[in-house]
Amino acid sequence: MSSASVSIVIPVYNELANLDELITRLIASCDAMGRRYEVILVDDGSSDGSGHKLEVEANRHRGRIVAVLLNRNYGQHAAVMAGFQKSLGDYVVTLDADLQNPPEEIPRLVEAIAEGFDVVGSVRRHRRDSLLRRVSSVIVNTTARRTTGVMMTDYGCMLRAYSRRIVDAMLECPERSTFIPILANGFARKTREIEVGHAARSAGRSKYGLWKLINLQFDLLTSVTTFPLRALSLAGTAISVGGIGFGTTLIALRLYFGPAWAAEGIFSLFALLFVFVGAQFIAMGLLGEYIGRVYHDVRARPRFFVDRVEGTSELDRGAMPGEVAKLGSSVRSPTVCHRERPATEWSRT
Repeated sequence: MSSASVSIVIPVYNELANLDELITRLIASCDAMGRRYEVILVDDGSSDGSGHKLEVEANRHRGRIVAVLLNRNYGQHAAVMAGFQKSLGDYVVTLDADLQNPPEEIPRLVEAIAEGFDVVGSVRRHRRDSLLRRVSSVIVNTTARRTTGVMMTDYGCMLRAYSRRIVDAMLECPERSTFIPILANGFARKTREIEVGHAARSAGRSKYGLWKLINLQFDLLTSVTTFPLRALSLAGTAISVGGIGFGTTLIALRLYFGPAWAAEGIFSLFALLFVFVGAQFIAMGLLGEYIGRVYHDVRARPRFFVDRVEGTSELDRGAMPGEVAKLGSSVRSPTVCHRERPATEWSRT
């Protein structure tokens, strides 16, 4: 058995119909790795009974599954960060709960990152998503490549592996709004991508509708780069120079053709004014996005609150699988608090 351990972090939101198959396939895939592992399932305020199901499975698979239940819905990336905070493995793999990315691909990612990479991403072969999801993915990937300088192909795929030092570095970042793949690549020195399978959703429905995809683009744009502000400054400069040139042209034509000609262009001037007013409102909106994020970060409120934690991990205290039952507690041991942040959570036994 390899000495390096693995944590599998999975955010769960209203995925009750997929959980039985997910857990069965996860356990089989992780057992085949020949490594000590833990599966951390984070319930992100589900309303369909997923949270209770995770509690049951955590107690059924003690030593393998840990259920982290958040007190309400905070979003996918906050749920993943909650899982990171509880994770103890040398390598950490993230995965969605919808089974579109097969759990059977996890050993391949683990073997890849064991070669010394900081981040191993995945590229989905023959994607089974809608046109809207594919178009939004192109936008996300293009923005991510330009902002990070790391030329990865598929930032939108949650099936990724991280080294422990990258996860610890991400946990040190206090901002509330973040995009984990970009944040990780900001710290990574060596990255790699491998191709993985992709399946159509077998049950339930996607949690990313049109409005959430739009919000994701805003989060991505304003949480990882100041490029819009720079582009706004350049656009403002261009508009000012163009306005001066246009005004100069109008004055010259008025002097040449007389006042009557100038009056005939009044509606064009109004149209131009509306364009400028619209540009000002867009600029104010963008500035508001950044100011809002500064406001949230200055308040330094926690990203999430953990309601309770069920189950134990064989990685606690370095316990081997046969020793897990001796731990006994449904809440993880305080001896691992160097990987946790008690100030940002509350637990109930």
